[in-house]
Amino acid sequence: MNSSRPYLLRALYEWIVDNDCTPHVIVDATAPGVDVPEEYVKDGQIVLNLSPSAVIELQLADDCVSFNGRFGGKPTDVFMPMAAILGIYARENGQGMAFEPEDDDDDPAPEGGNEPTPFRRAGKPSLTVVK
Repeated sequence: MNSSRPYLLRALYEWIVDNDCTPHVIVDATAPGVDVPEEYVKDGQIVLNLSPSAVIELQLADDCVSFNGRFGGKPTDVFMPMAAILGIYARENGQGMAFEPEDDDDDPAPEGGNEPTPFRRAGKPSLTVVK
């Protein structure tokens, strides 16, 4: 089956915007293929504002997220493979979803089981599981 991550990301993005809130995504900036402004990365992660007023040409594709945004007043193209998206939440109330790490069939499971990596987030909001 296809990954549910892009479908959930698009649905939560629309839900957050429809409720007049600001969608933020948390991204693993160390993941392969991620192209984000390095000066805004903290502890290997970056939080990005995806609100319609903050980005241009937002693409929430099945395999990646891309847009053009301003960082320090400078227009910047941003690209993130879907697997690098760790979560999405509304800035105003913290409601959203953290995503489970995707299984990579090429990598063997680490010894000691398949424990999820700890979820670290920057900023004040907390994530809430939406069912």
